[in-house]
Amino acid sequence: MAEDHGGSLASSFEHFQLPAEHQALREAVRELCASKIAPNAAAVDESGEFPQASYEALRASDFHAPHIPQAYGGPGADALATVIVIEEVARACASTSLIPAVNKLGTLPLLLAGSEELKQRYLPPVARGEAMFSYCLSEPEAGSDAASLRTRAERDGDGWVLNGVKRWITNAGVSEYYTVFASTSPDQRAKGISAFVIERSDPGVSFGAPERKLGIKGSPTREVYLDNVRVGPERMIGAEGTGFVTAMRTLDHTRVTIAAQAVGIAQGALDVALQYVKERSQFGKAIAEFQGIQFMLADMGMKLEAARQLTYVAAARSERGDADLTYFGAAAKCFASDVAMEITTDAVQLLGGYGYTKDFPVERMMRDAKITQIYEGTNQVQRIVMAKQLLAGVLGK
Repeated sequence: MAEDHGGSLASSFEHFQLPAEHQALREAVRELCASKIAPNAAAVDESGEFPQASYEALRASDFHAPHIPQAYGGPGADALATVIVIEEVARACASTSLIPAVNKLGTLPLLLAGSEELKQRYLPPVARGEAMFSYCLSEPEAGSDAASLRTRAERDGDGWVLNGVKRWITNAGVSEYYTVFASTSPDQRAKGISAFVIERSDPGVSFGAPERKLGIKGSPTREVYLDNVRVGPERMIGAEGTGFVTAMRTLDHTRVTIAAQAVGIAQGALDVALQYVKERSQFGKAIAEFQGIQFMLADMGMKLEAARQLTYVAAARSERGDADLTYFGAAAKCFASDVAMEITTDAVQLLGGYGYTKDFPVERMMRDAKITQIYEGTNQVQRIVMAKQLLAGVLGK
């Protein structure tokens, strides 16, 4: 009896190890990052320019939009594989990790609700690396309260005319395509919101100046202006009035990618801190030998691994489309980003005065980590989401 029970437990434990193909993927991305992306990271942060060389490196290896299905010319990576790509890229350069992350964010509404015609038109160019895709939900007066957006889409014959302003749009001006959420029935609030694909070259589309940000400086963030932008009916994603549901379903999935980004940033900072404390000597010995330092490192490693495992569990739920994805996506994003902020701050502390300078990358990582607590829903909003799910009895069934 004991042997049978032990055997069943042993077989269960196999599921806690990444499949061989995912491990191989991690090694391939890590190797690419070490040679092609990490060397650019400091310069990208300093210049604030889009990391074109890093984008070319990702594109050459098919890591720029790994989630695009094979049916549309993409690698067809599952949610966990996509998370691993983003995690490893963020470990080297957070700005560059937003290339695969935002390509998924922008295209997922099409994958979830778009027509086959729309998918065939817009997904292959992204898969080939000929275009990137951004996501336009937030506005000057509609951040956490996205249902209050003011961008309007009014009927024009069988098409639509869009007018409004979108704010905090990642990779705006660089991306060729944009998923834009606009109100088609203002009196219905969330139920009156629809989603559209807008192209950078559409007449009436323009962009504001790049935001001057604390971190992720190599990923341009701009306003997107829509001035009488006319689109045909085929540009609507899903049915009229379903845009808000599509937006929220998208975020359930893509919050997991932000968790992955946070894990990657935190891992990069821990890597630097570990190397430093082993080399730095004070009072006649390496500071890694001091118990106070060891306790800090232990907490950093423990919390990082907990964040990673929660992120991978959320990725598995994303792949399956589980009913509790809303909870796990919010939990992974919230926990991992809080951990990333804590670990990067501690890494700066461990390096002392050197950590506060640009001679080491941890100050950049600390600045980059902060945004993961804010975008795709602040961590305060994530806690509201999680509480609602818990009160609804979503977990434990």
